[in-house]
Amino acid sequence: MYLKLPKDESNNRFQQLFEQLNNYGQDWDSALIIDRINLYYFTGTMPDGVLLIRRNGDIFLFVRRSYERSCEESPLNNIFAMNSYKDILAKLDGNLGKTYIETEKMPLAMLNRIQKYLPMEQVLALDKLLLKTRAVKSDYELEFIKESGRQHNHVLTEVMPALFKEGMSELEMLSKLYTAMLAEGHQGLARFASFQTEMCVGQYGFGESTLAATNFDGPGGMTGTSALLPCIGSRERKLQRGDLIFIDIAYGYMGYQTDKTQVYSFKGRLTEQALALHNQCIAAQRIAAAQLKPGNIPSQIYNNVCQQISPELQDNFMGYGARRVAFIGHGVGLYIDEYPVIAKGFNEALAENMVVAIEPKVGVSGVGTVGVEDTYLVTADGGICLTGGGREVIEIK
Repeated sequence: MYLKLPKDESNNRFQQLFEQLNNYGQDWDSALIIDRINLYYFTGTMPDGVLLIRRNGDIFLFVRRSYERSCEESPLNNIFAMNSYKDILAKLDGNLGKTYIETEKMPLAMLNRIQKYLPMEQVLALDKLLLKTRAVKSDYELEFIKESGRQHNHVLTEVMPALFKEGMSELEMLSKLYTAMLAEGHQGLARFASFQTEMCVGQYGFGESTLAATNFDGPGGMTGTSALLPCIGSRERKLQRGDLIFIDIAYGYMGYQTDKTQVYSFKGRLTEQALALHNQCIAAQRIAAAQLKPGNIPSQIYNNVCQQISPELQDNFMGYGARRVAFIGHGVGLYIDEYPVIAKGFNEALAENMVVAIEPKVGVSGVGTVGVEDTYLVTADGGICLTGGGREVIEIK
């Protein structure tokens, strides 16, 4: 299915961005957007180009490649071909004034090239305003996220248990998992906003390899194929009787993603300690999910959960040893790591129709990483789970 972004949806997104820009408290004249996910969000197309927004309401999309495709896909009226940034001068005067840019996305070299033709009085950070704009999902977006969640849950709880085979490598498991996801309707790609984050689908592995330190800011671990490919499962680690299997993956449908984790035991039970800690993670997830209501403060949710977990769970909560993360949840959408973050210091209130993944996990020595993750919709009644809800360890006989 190939859908064009409806014009009303695009207009509403621009209106929300203008409200963010005008209410932020800074005078501004222009905003530049070059990140392709942000370009898609507003324009319905993902070109090599620049979206230029002016305070007077003018909106221009300048496209280097491909102009023809952008004209076909986008509901915008003002789309112009561009060979260099100098071409922008044909449509507006050269001074952009006080200009918001994506400071997390725009390389300094690109900024210098733009400023050669389009001087700026001041450069301001647009990133947080974009995150806040995208955080509250429309009904249009939620339809895709809900379908992603349905497929996600089906693959991990109903399809995968039949595909584990003794002696298979972690890499072979990835092949079976990826094939199953594509067959169900997965978009084929996991997208992360974090700088230089590379992942095929997420983190996964057998036994203690799921405790291995990684460069990814998450509670799970992964040995990987090599130092060059730490995000791809090992060819050498083979599935054995009694192993823990840990799968923490993103799942995408029509661009929109959900996040979910499922733990399995292969032809044998995990230790009683590991099972008890896993069930405590389920309880912690429920505590957090019940508080996903408009007006609630993420840092308070984080503190409430941390104060209620047992000392045993606290020892390696959200990681293992020194490798622990300082959050229990994060926003999900066109990227898997979005706004808001359920963490200490995050004090802006939740809003209805935000989508948040809650992922209490813990590393267990000699066993691996246990715990759960599911994606929730923020509502007045608390979080509504879109991915099936945290389950006990699934035993593969």
